[in-house]
Amino acid sequence: MALVALASSPSREPKTAGLGFDARWHDGRAELDGYRYTITRYGEERRGQAVMIFVTEPWSRSKRVKVEDASKHPDDVLDVLKLNIVRDFQTGIYDYNTMVSLFVGSRDFSPVEITFTSAEWCGNVYAKVLFDKDAINETRFSYFEDESGTKLLERPRDGVAQDALFIWLRGLRGEFLPAGGRRTTPLLSGILESRLRHHPLEWSAATIDRAPQPVSVRVPAGNWENAIYYEVKAEDGRMGRFWIEPDGDRRILKWSWSEPGRGEASESGELAGTRRTAYWKENGSGDEQLLRQLGLGPAVR
Repeated sequence: MALVALASSPSREPKTAGLGFDARWHDGRAELDGYRYTITRYGEERRGQAVMIFVTEPWSRSKRVKVEDASKHPDDVLDVLKLNIVRDFQTGIYDYNTMVSLFVGSRDFSPVEITFTSAEWCGNVYAKVLFDKDAINETRFSYFEDESGTKLLERPRDGVAQDALFIWLRGLRGEFLPAGGRRTTPLLSGILESRLRHHPLEWSAATIDRAPQPVSVRVPAGNWENAIYYEVKAEDGRMGRFWIEPDGDRRILKWSWSEPGRGEASESGELAGTRRTAYWKENGSGDEQLLRQLGLGPAVR
């Protein structure tokens, strides 16, 4: 694995966080982070793999799509940071292939849109969540009865989407909280959790704490003695834990969510490898070998 010693020795590529957000995130490349992934489904722990893809894009405010030529209608263009989270895992004879696409404004990380797809042998599910100024509009299309439709939610001014914590807690434009800090906020439930529990999105009061001191963490990509650590406690009993790279590119080293009751949809991920690249160009025969740098293997062997 190419970056197993990432924490203890310099990687092959110089750290880029010191360039500042705009220089780093507009360099024509994406950040790819591969994870060893575990999730509870049907009452059993399942192992799989996950990938996080972070990249900036020009976004059309009116069409809500990626813009191919931002110079045509510059007043309509919003620069966004996109996070795609791909989670793949096996449940007996059949597998799940899911993806969350989160779009936030690159200036303040305010959420713009979340989309979700899930494909497994029973059928497909697609959801889109649009963030307007005072409301959130969720639309679902599902193979399963009574799960399709549109729902309108209020948007609390200081509310945080659970899926957006993967961006917020990294501190890409400054620390989310100082060491030892605490924030109480409305938290919008995660869209994967919502699907697997057959439960609508909803707000829950949550407390976010940052540990006063660095912590140590061991993951497949290496060992860190001074990681930043966050805990997220929701009033419904869910708990999230996040270990963040303390310097360099501030990657998510590890995360977990525990669910109350039988634990359905509890999950965790541990960083296995990482690289920055224009991955959309790496689509030739043989390029699948690059997955080894993420600690992953190809979907088809």
